Amino acid sequence: MKLYRAFFTVGGLTLLSRIMGFLRDILAAAVLGTGPVADAFYVAFRFPNLFRRLFGEGAFNSAFVPLFASKFEGEGPEQARAFASQAMSGLAFVLILLSAVAMIAMPWLMYLLAPGFSGTPDKFELAVRLTQITFPYLLCMSLVALMSGVLNTVGRFAESSSVSIVLNAVLTISMLISIWFGFKAEPAAGYIQAWAVFVAGFLQLALLMWGLQRAGLTLKIGRPRWTDDMKKLVALGVPGVIAGGITQVNIAIGTVIASLQDGAISHLYYADRLYELPLAIVGIAIGVVLLPDVSRHLRAGNHTAVMDSQNRSLEFAMLLTVPAAVALVIVPTEIVRVLFERGAFTATDTPYTAEALRIFALGLPAFVLIKVFSPAFFARQDTRTPMRFAVWSLTANTLGSVGLFFLFRHLGWMPHLGIAVATTLGGWMNALLLYRGLKSHGHFESDARLRRALPRILLSAVVMGAALIAAAYGLDPWLNQAQGFVVRFTALAVLVGVGFVAYFAATQLTGAATFGQLRSAVGRK
Repeated sequence: MKLYRAFFTVGGLTLLSRIMGFLRDILAAAVLGTGPVADAFYVAFRFPNLFRRLFGEGAFNSAFVPLFASKFEGEGPEQARAFASQAMSGLAFVLILLSAVAMIAMPWLMYLLAPGFSGTPDKFELAVRLTQITFPYLLCMSLVALMSGVLNTVGRFAESSSVSIVLNAVLTISMLISIWFGFKAEPAAGYIQAWAVFVAGFLQLALLMWGLQRAGLTLKIGRPRWTDDMKKLVALGVPGVIAGGITQVNIAIGTVIASLQDGAISHLYYADRLYELPLAIVGIAIGVVLLPDVSRHLRAGNHTAVMDSQNRSLEFAMLLTVPAAVALVIVPTEIVRVLFERGAFTATDTPYTAEALRIFALGLPAFVLIKVFSPAFFARQDTRTPMRFAVWSLTANTLGSVGLFFLFRHLGWMPHLGIAVATTLGGWMNALLLYRGLKSHGHFESDARLRRALPRILLSAVVMGAALIAAAYGLDPWLNQAQGFVVRFTALAVLVGVGFVAYFAATQLTGAATFGQLRSAVGRK
């Protein structure tokens, strides 16, 4: 398989999805803003969206893909399809029961999901109702993830990488409907968005079913059976989901704590959406593609190829992630102001979101490194080691979020920034633990090319950062709120273009990524 070409396929479709997501978020900021309706909807969306990211971004497949791939290559497509059908039947049975219980118990669960809402009965009640509407999305996305694992194992990435495009398209349409009817920061707008999430889940499921049919791998739901294969899947899957989804669990914990401050959930949500653009394009592409690639090389006993895949994945990740992190640290205010500051999202909200984005950006390389290092454990069917590291990181993040939130509030600082700091530090802790774990077992060793590239990538990013500072200073009159949206958006596009050209030129001068390397990367096997 052409590893980098697969990266570009997944990354390209993810980029398209995130561009549509930005359009959705721009409209959401104008329609919902950062008030009580926005907080209620983002809590309602957070829990099923947590499962979308856990399952859709590879955490579940950390256990499923190696087992399915082993069946596919060892026993043939029919046995592999039977195994996948068994897994889907069991997963559907468990999640239908979970969803039914959770929807009934939601008035009580909300005290755990957003305890800070209890002091505002209207917001609390709205959050309960919206979450009950969005909850079936959890079932749809869990099944979509399993189907994606099947398609990815046989080298088909387009369908699984397109599911988020469906979600963003449906939510964008729902935002336009709210604008058409004149709903702005009121409960009706929240209900429209919640039902849009519900509809999007079933449309995404239909897309993956169509993809399986095209691949000749149609799965069937039957009576769930507790077989040896299912026992093994559960034994590997539970630790794998915890380990692979630790970043999203950290964010969910931050949401719970942020409910204690009005507007904090929305500010963290908008910041989260911005830094997740590079995380999604790079991290998800690597997480989705690298696991089946390493699993295949391990089964073939080709450890040289395993090490090469890991080194090139890390090089590719840092080449794109480091400059993105530097840019988000340097110009977060300009980005937030242009993209979100209109309608119900006011100038007062901009610094709250921008500063959270700046802190999240400092952890961006760590969040991507987790995606790079985790598949090396999962491919060896070791999900317990990364789970242990994830639990340590989760514990540190939880304690840090609580402690820093109240410390920052006591000092008169923005309390939600304490949550962002804890999330970032937790990400770095998890990434470093994974790296040490791989290195101590001889499962990762940086090669000469990687050791040569990393400092050059860092130097190139510093050059780009200097260019961004100068460009932002010169473009400030056109980035100001007094200008129209077209002028400000054009100025932001110029700012991004300056950063891109400066970084690209610097990588060529330093040798971090030459034209020859880029050409060979796209075509290398």
